[in-house]
Amino acid sequence: MAPALPRVGRRTVEALLAANAKDLGERSLVLVHGQYAPGAPPRFTVTLDGEARRVHVRNEASVLGVVAALREHRNAAASSDVLVVTTGVDDEQLGWDVRGRAVRRKTLTVENAEVVLQRFGATGLDPRMYRERWLLEALVEAEPAEDGWPRVGGVLTRDAALRALTAERLGLRAAHGSSGQDGQVTLDADTLLAWSRTPAGPRRFAELSATERAELKKWLTEVAGPAVPVLLSLAEAGLGHDALPLGLLGAALRDPAAQPDTVLALGGLFGQVMPRHSELAVFTDAVEGTLTRWIADARTSQDARRRVTAVLDRADELADKAGLALGLTASRFLPSSFSAQLRRTVAEALRSPAAGQATLADLLGHALAGLRPDHVQAAETAVRVARWLSGPEPAVTGVAAAVRAHVRDWGWVDRALTVLWAGDPDGDLETGRDLRTLYEQARERRQRLDQEFAPKLAAWAAHATAQHPDGCLVVENVLDTVVRPLTGRAAPLLLVLDGMSSAVAAQLGEEAERDGWREIVPRPEAGEIPTRLAAVSMLPSITRVSRASLLTGEAADGGQSTETSGFTAFWKRRRKAAALFHKAAIGGEAGHALSHELMTALASDAVVGVVLNTIDEALDNGRHGRGTTWSLADVTHLRELLAAARSYGRPVVLVADHGHVLERGSSSDTPTAAAEGAASARWRTGDAAGEGEIAVHGPRVREGGGAVILPWREDIRYTGRRAGYHGGASLAEVTIPVLVLLPAGEEALKDWVPLPRELSTPGWWRTHVTRDVPESAAITADQPEVSSPARPPAPSERAPAAEARPSARTESGPPVAESLGSTVVSSEVYAAQKEYVRKAPEAKVVAAVVDALVTAGGTMSPAALAAAISATGRVRRNIEGFVATVQRLLNVEGYPVLGFIDGGHAVKLDVPLLREQFLPKPKDDEDEADGQTDEPASRGEEKA
Repeated sequence: MAPALPRVGRRTVEALLAANAKDLGERSLVLVHGQYAPGAPPRFTVTLDGEARRVHVRNEASVLGVVAALREHRNAAASSDVLVVTTGVDDEQLGWDVRGRAVRRKTLTVENAEVVLQRFGATGLDPRMYRERWLLEALVEAEPAEDGWPRVGGVLTRDAALRALTAERLGLRAAHGSSGQDGQVTLDADTLLAWSRTPAGPRRFAELSATERAELKKWLTEVAGPAVPVLLSLAEAGLGHDALPLGLLGAALRDPAAQPDTVLALGGLFGQVMPRHSELAVFTDAVEGTLTRWIADARTSQDARRRVTAVLDRADELADKAGLALGLTASRFLPSSFSAQLRRTVAEALRSPAAGQATLADLLGHALAGLRPDHVQAAETAVRVARWLSGPEPAVTGVAAAVRAHVRDWGWVDRALTVLWAGDPDGDLETGRDLRTLYEQARERRQRLDQEFAPKLAAWAAHATAQHPDGCLVVENVLDTVVRPLTGRAAPLLLVLDGMSSAVAAQLGEEAERDGWREIVPRPEAGEIPTRLAAVSMLPSITRVSRASLLTGEAADGGQSTETSGFTAFWKRRRKAAALFHKAAIGGEAGHALSHELMTALASDAVVGVVLNTIDEALDNGRHGRGTTWSLADVTHLRELLAAARSYGRPVVLVADHGHVLERGSSSDTPTAAAEGAASARWRTGDAAGEGEIAVHGPRVREGGGAVILPWREDIRYTGRRAGYHGGASLAEVTIPVLVLLPAGEEALKDWVPLPRELSTPGWWRTHVTRDVPESAAITADQPEVSSPARPPAPSERAPAAEARPSARTESGPPVAESLGSTVVSSEVYAAQKEYVRKAPEAKVVAAVVDALVTAGGTMSPAALAAAISATGRVRRNIEGFVATVQRLLNVEGYPVLGFIDGGHAVKLDVPLLREQFLPKPKDDEDEADGQTDEPASRGEEKA
């Protein structure tokens, strides 16, 4: 049997023509030993010596065929056209009549090495390539039709040739966009796994010859890692598109207790490709690493999110079909495992806060946690509420203490209840049932506080006035007590958020901090802790009386005209210009977020007030839906006003005129309580108060002739159904949060101090410390003041939920955190680091940084850290620069022991890494540890 003729493609013909361009001036026939590739173009144009020549290619198997092709060409073609005939006929058979008209007067033999040299523009070939016939043939056959191979200009190395061939054969350049000037694309596991998800990529590899597949697989394993053989084997078997999902399912074999049924199920999915245990482990690691990077991209890219979702949903589908779902509940990637871990977290939180916290840590470690903030919020809230419920029963001791406790603590419970009420975002029945149980338990406890507060409010309102508020900050005193002291440096911007509750204020305050604002409060008495400001509304807690009293600085009622005239009159009496803007005067014309009049006022020295109605309107029309969060962007014009205040150097006061309660449960539009004299949803007139109501009278009551009946239970309303209501006597309606904000880089005003996140957030809300920090050290984070020896705050000044602390606070023995800081700064490693830092802080200051962060669980806001170390030495006003200096001392060899997180709004200390860098284990401990780790490895090898 005659040997097969070499295949000749268009690129080979072009190379032969280019090599014999001089002879083509006299002759127009080229004989080539070989067979023209099926599907290759029979006619095309090439440029030879600067002249465009038309090329006709014929494939003829006999002498007669060659002669006929030559005759037809001479009769029909132009004189400049070239005829190329590929044939297997020997020169002797063709005779001199035909050969005499051909280039070189003979049949040209295709030398693939020469063709490759010519097509790459190389001066030489890697010697190894001459021994690899498959590679030369593949390079000749696979040359890109349009651009050709990249020009190398020197010796063509084997790696460069294989890289170019791989990119073309697998379609990587098309899948990953344009290449660089050298025509190369990155070849690594990430690239190949992404390639496996392209429509035709795996099929292109499967269609190659067995020799070429084997050689490419071998080379790609060397350059892209040991995960490649499994991936390409799956592509050969027609499973390439499922390579990523299958890699995730391979994690089921990580469990040493994996059942034989699991192995069989995986074998069924992988089919004949089923790799060895070690190969599958490497492949699974590569898949998980790639998906981790994709998931990070998915946080900001919808295309990346869709790509990730497609892979993970397919993995879940395959797992379900194979019966692997139960064995993969601990997976860090599968959506089903995320749902299972969420379900378990809520169930464990219902059992105990500690159990819930432990399972929450697993959930937060799931790769999908960053893509499902609503789900994580539900789980975190369940654990937080469980912690609050496990604490001591709070009690109301008076109006002043209750209002302060509400803005500092109980308002956060209201925030949590909103999340629990919304239930599981995916509608999981089991999770929803447990969230509902937690909601009911917390709501019952929270309602008892309103019940205790109502009679104390009624007794206080009977005699309380602006001149004699009995320890309270009343709404009509906010301008004089809070806003006026701020005018010493720059005129403040007063933003009245109509209807903002303490729960909403907590959310807006957190986001404002992330946006570069810092909350400040009046300096407390010695030994007392700073706390967020809170005022008491007028009664009933409705806009007409409470907002008018806020903006006029006296007990009043009325609409916008009353508020505007009263606001300017208040400041005029204090020799200050002022301007107040309501809804219609805030927005600007096309191209301008804020009106010209408002911007002019902000640029002046006048005190500026702006009333924002978004929250109150959302309660009225339900525009916020079942949303569980409020952001700065949700409040129309708020973010633009904050930006303007920053640019003009104005302090900002965020204040409400009253709070609100939400509609929860009733689907009927009829009132939930029938009553005569109902003037609004949450207040009425009459003689007797019913169940859930309280009769209130006195100088603070501005409706009903000075006597009204107010519901303290949130489920009572006297009008039709809305999204929320205000006017009643509950803490959520009567408490007015007051937030004073400065740009983060500005120094606090005289007699004002920063309120760091650690003090504005209740202890039960904050995530507890990691297992690396002793519990006794973690508890002290609830009271992070260290600038002076702190005495216990007065009972009236602290949240009742925090009145009782675990006994661990009083345990004897030196704090572990103190010893860690002092040990670090006295170590040899620290001394060596200090040699490279000019003007390093004192050792006691660095020790205090370490100790404070360890005590707080590893994370603190910059303001809290500055306060915590202020007693140990002088700290520069620029806390960010100070932390950067400490980083140079602690981040040995660049390892991130200390750094900023959360966009620079928190400082994090990696305690385990700190110990590893500065406190190396004794030799005996290392030997013992080595001995312990060898044994399981040996057992693992035996098992394998």
